[in-house]
Order: sequence, then structure tokens, then C-alpha cells
Amino acid sequence: MKTVVITGASTGIGAATALYLAKHGWCVYAGVRKQADAEGLSAGSEGDIRPLILDVTRQDQVDAAVETVARALEGRTLTGLVNNAGIANMGPLAIQPLDDFKAHFDVNVFGLLRASQAFAPLLGMDRDREGAPGRIVNITSVGGRISAPFLGAYTATKHAVEAMTDSLRRELVIFGIDAIAIGPGSVKTPIWDKAEEANSDGPYAGSAWSDALEQFEQVMLKGGRDGLPPEQIAKVVEIALEDATPRARYSPVPNKLTNWYIPTLLPKRMLDGVFWKRFGLKKPGK
Repeated sequence: MKTVVITGASTGIGAATALYLAKHGWCVYAGVRKQADAEGLSAGSEGDIRPLILDVTRQDQVDAAVETVARALEGRTLTGLVNNAGIANMGPLAIQPLDDFKAHFDVNVFGLLRASQAFAPLLGMDRDREGAPGRIVNITSVGGRISAPFLGAYTATKHAVEAMTDSLRRELVIFGIDAIAIGPGSVKTPIWDKAEEANSDGPYAGSAWSDALEQFEQVMLKGGRDGLPPEQIAKVVEIALEDATPRARYSPVPNKLTNWYIPTLLPKRMLDGVFWKRFGLKKPGK
């Protein structure tokens, strides 16, 4: 049986991936933070979904999840771990509260590594387990390669995840465990609505960036609402888990020419100008 653990499965990409894989014959251990989310996910499933209360910032919950999955596997290997849990809050780095910045790393980076280390023995680092080694699939972002203004905390974590994925892949080869990154562009998920709610009290309303930040927020919200359906990312996750010769990185990005190829090829100073113009950022005296 194909078995997978997915973190951050309450909504968005995580929930869509859990439902999609369960429908296609996988046994899915879906990490959620609330019992209500667990019940909702189970009710909407057409397959074998087994919710886990799993906050990746809490070692006790990660350990309990590993114990539950290990017991169910009965000595077999875990097919895959999908590290999807993540947060994103907007704000200018120069004045963003340090605790807010740290929170991004607690979830997006340290939480990912905590889960990866904990489940690595089940994926095949424990050589006594039966079955083929598993794979780690890390959900990163276009932001893992392109740093937009006002998302410095989020993009910093995603840059870190890109590097960690490459390092894990190059280190875990001795156990046959692969590590793959999936960097989506805009996806129809609640992450940017949550970011908007976090900024609803206007923490940067009186700052020098207030007008530009408002423009940026609207662009991000529109992109999220007009983005790829999360089910499309779920299909890419399945490819990453099952393909005999998977890529090291997948980039499911809408309007790929303008949203991915051109920005990644432009010199950084030219890309600076694109961002400045789009969000009304100007040098003094201009």
C-alpha cells in the first residue's frame, strides 16, 4: 500500500493533496491542527484518510504522529512525506516585528526540518524496515527563487527550503531516499486571505510603505483568487512521489512565461525596476 504523511492538510494545497491521493488509492495521514479540521477532511474523503493532530512547531505532536504512523506501517517503509505546512504574513522587513519574522521560520523551516528528521527513519533511514525507500516532497514557492517586496519573511523561508531540499537529496542518497521541491505560483488557497486578516488592523498603515503595501496586497489577493486550483498541485505531488525518474524541482506556475521564465532570467536590477513600478515604489526626489 502507498502511504504518505502530509503536513498542513487543513486547507489549501495540503487538503487538496490529501483528498486527491486518498481518492487515487493512497493511505493518507493528514496532519491538521484542530479536531474540527480532521472531521471535515474525513467527511469529504472518497478514500483512506487518517487525520493526525500535528502542529509541526510542537515536538510532542510530531513524535506522537510518528508513533501512530510507525505502528500502522508494521515494519514497512513510508512511501512519502509531503512538507506543506506554512504561513505567510506581509510586511516591510525594515519594521516587521522580529517575532513575526521568527514565526515564519518556526513553521516553514524549523517545522519542516523537525518533521523530516522525525519521519526519516520510516522513509528508509531505518534499514530494518521492509520496502522501497520513500521520498520527501517539500512545497516551496516561486518565492523560493524570486523575492518580492513585503514578503521578505516568507520568501526567506522558501529560499531556505529550496536549499534544504537540495542538501537532503544529496545526503539521503545513501539510504535511497529522494527529496524533491515543488514551487507553485499563485494557487487558489486561503493563505493570502489569512495574510489579509493578519493585516486587517493596519499595522503598517502609518508607515512610508502604506500605499505600496496596499497595492501589493490587492495584487497578491487577486493572484490567489485567480491562481491554479490546488488540485493541480496535488497532481504534481503525486508525480513527484511516483515518477521513476522525478525532477529535482517542479514549477507549476500560471502564465509561466511572464511569471516564471522572464523574472528568473532578468538581471536583478531590472527586476527591481519591475517591482518598483508595479507597486509605486520610488526613490526620493523621483
